[in-house]
Order: sequence, then C-alpha cells, then structure tokens
Amino acid sequence: MGSTFGHIFRITTFGESHGGGVGVVIDGCPPKLEITPEEIQKDLDRRKPGQSKITTPRKETDTCEIISGVFQGKTTGTPIAILVRNKDARSQDYDEISQKYRPSHADATYDAKYGIRNWQGGGRSSARETIGRVAAGVIAKKILQQTAGVEIVAYVKRIKDLEATVDPNTVTLEQVESNIVRCPDAQSAEKMIELIDSIRQEKDSLGGVVECVARNVPKGLGDPVFDKLEAELAKAIMSLPATKGFEIGSGFAGTLLTGSQHNDEFYTDDDGNIRTATNRSGGIQGGISNGENIIMKAAFKPTATIGKEQRTVSKAGEETTLAAKGRHDPCVLPRAVPMVEAMVALVLCDRLLCQRAQCG
Repeated sequence: MGSTFGHIFRITTFGESHGGGVGVVIDGCPPKLEITPEEIQKDLDRRKPGQSKITTPRKETDTCEIISGVFQGKTTGTPIAILVRNKDARSQDYDEISQKYRPSHADATYDAKYGIRNWQGGGRSSARETIGRVAAGVIAKKILQQTAGVEIVAYVKRIKDLEATVDPNTVTLEQVESNIVRCPDAQSAEKMIELIDSIRQEKDSLGGVVECVARNVPKGLGDPVFDKLEAELAKAIMSLPATKGFEIGSGFAGTLLTGSQHNDEFYTDDDGNIRTATNRSGGIQGGISNGENIIMKAAFKPTATIGKEQRTVSKAGEETTLAAKGRHDPCVLPRAVPMVEAMVALVLCDRLLCQRAQCG
C-alpha cells in the first residue's frame, strides 16, 4: 500500500517517469465541489520541469486530464482520476545506469527490494511521481479554504548556507512567486539564483530548506497517540523525494532553551478566544492543532543524479565510475515548494474530514 496515502481523503498515485504517464486517484472527496482542470494546472505549472534556467531542461507541458469523478465542473463524490501524459522522455540517457548504480539514489535499494527496477528515468523513484500529489493537493486546498478558510504557503527558506529572512505569519503567495527560486526575500533570492546557476555549470547540485505555514487551521485536528498531527505531517513531508529532515515549531533549536523559555503561555484575546502568546509549538500541542499558525520546515538533500564523475559499482558488484547523463535539477527546492504545500494540504484536509466524521 506504499502508493496510497490518507484515511478519509485518500490518494493513490501511479505511473513512472518514462512510462505513458503519471497521475492520481482520489477517493473520499465530498460531492458538489467545483473544480476545473485549469485550477489544477496552475500548481502543476509551478511544479513542472523546464520553467527556468535553474531547473531541469526537460520540456513537459504536464497538461492534466480529469478522466473521472467530475461532472459538469463539480465533483460527484466518486473516485477522481487525474492523468498527465509523459511527452519528452529520453530513455536512452539512462542506458548506462541500467547496469551502474547512481550514488545516493534509489537504484541499488530498488534492486535489493524487488530484484527488478525500471531504470528509465528512475521509474517510481522519480520526482515525476509527485505530479499526482500536487494535483490532489489542489483539491485538498480548495476543500480547506472553502470549509475553514485555511491558507497554505510554502517557500524556499535556505539554499546551502544562504538563508532568507521571511515572516511566515505574513508571507504571501505573490511574494513567493515573484522570482524563479520561490524565495520571498528578494535580496536572498538573487544570491540563491546565482549560486544554483553556478553549481549547475559545474555539473553539481545543492540542497536546502523549504518552510511552510498553514494559517486559520481549526483547533482540534489530530488524533493521539499514533496519529498526532505533527506525526502525520512528518510522514507526508518525508515521503517526498530527496527529503532528509522535518521540523515543526522551534524544532531542533528548541533543545537549546529551558522550559520556561520555550513554553507558549496562554492568554484570552478580545474576542474571548484562548490563544498562545508565542508559537514555539508550531501550532500543535499534544498532537492536536491549537488554532495558531502551523509552521514547519523540510530539509532537501542535494540532487543525487549529477554530471560529475563519481565512484560506484555495477549490478555485478564491479567497481566503476559514473557521470550521469540526462536532464536533472541542480537544486530541487524551487519545484519542491508546491509539493510541500500539497502534502500539507492533503494531511490537513484528511484530518478535517476525520474530525467531522468523529465529532460532527
């Protein structure tokens, strides 16, 4: 069941990088939700390759087709299937890796687990699998916005050691989309773009951090003990390709504080709502949302497939070298932004529907 995610709002992604196409089946979507291919396409365009000089040059339109579950522009309550056909695959670029393992990629582990793998473009381990997640995330975002006014914004916080100054409580989508690296801090963005472009010319890659905020999240989402909201979010984020770390609220920095320094003290606002004076908990306490902004970070490693020659071994265990061919991102973070938003939306939408089913 490794390709299925969620409890009530459930998605199953399918397809491979160099196969006929990729997509998603969504089950549990409420009926009568207005949705169009154009709405889904907006986020797919943010994720697609070839959109700037700092992304992979693979040319895919990533045009989506809704092939079930929507009638006359509204969801019917039945499974929604969305398909994106592959158009610009160059499988010959991957001939060498059919026999040689790419360092830090999924090649060796897929062979170890299954005894067979689709080596063309990486198969299911390719980031093209995330097209289905992003498409489903658009529908999840719309349910959250219309039902509870939830707003989700992700952005590039850091590339290597270049860190942006951003206020997650006020950052806007327009600010994020104002440049090709998707960093709302204009000065930092310019430096990040220069750094990524220079590493691209060296046939190397970079990693960094995407930060995400979910605002207006209702209180009470999350189910202790094993389905705590931060645990669900961590699983969702860490299921994305190239992720190596997850933080919520103060994260690891909170370990440097004392309890009196870290605790979020309560107060009652002018409308009689119980609030916290600070938000080091990141909007979640005891595994349940507390009504404050949910703020989290995802760490992405440098892209594994690079053009520099590296030591590796063949399937037969013979020592060799590999300088990978193909078209790959020198830094995955600009395209990872809508992926992070989608996974956060999928979790929150699912938890919201679960809460309503449980408590009415």
